[in-house]
Amino acid sequence: MKEKREALVSIVMGSDSDLPIMKEAASILEEFNVPHELFLTSAHRSPERTSLFAGKAAGRGIKVIIVGAGMAAHLAGVIASQTPLPVIGVPLDSSASPLQGFDALLSTVQMPGGVPVAAMAIGKAGAKNAALMAVRILALDDKGLRRAVDGYIEKMAEDIEEKQQRL
Repeated sequence: MKEKREALVSIVMGSDSDLPIMKEAASILEEFNVPHELFLTSAHRSPERTSLFAGKAAGRGIKVIIVGAGMAAHLAGVIASQTPLPVIGVPLDSSASPLQGFDALLSTVQMPGGVPVAAMAIGKAGAKNAALMAVRILALDDKGLRRAVDGYIEKMAEDIEEKQQRL
């Protein structure tokens, strides 16, 4: 793992095949100039690696963890059970699953009491929203980032007005 000491957000994936979707989260974080890292681990195939990551994340300065996983999608819950940090789960549609991400959604959202995972939409929209949620969490203590979030929201509204004018 290439550790970026300055990273505030960790984007975790259960498989390298998740990268095309999870790049959406990285893109949003880059847009807001939020330092982040990418980390690959599996709750089932590399449980010790997962536990080591979860246990050390807060001590490395990570503030929010975004986790993308498909199929059984236990990765976000396993990480959330081993860290005090906010964990945002992104269910992914795995090509190996006939359930088109619904299995991952249920595995992400149906956490037992005491192990919170914020669950986003399935796929790219979920990855994008996970990063936006992470930015909003970080903006609670960062006035500059809060202004950037406000600007982002205003820009979305302006885009709708411009599209209306073109109709």
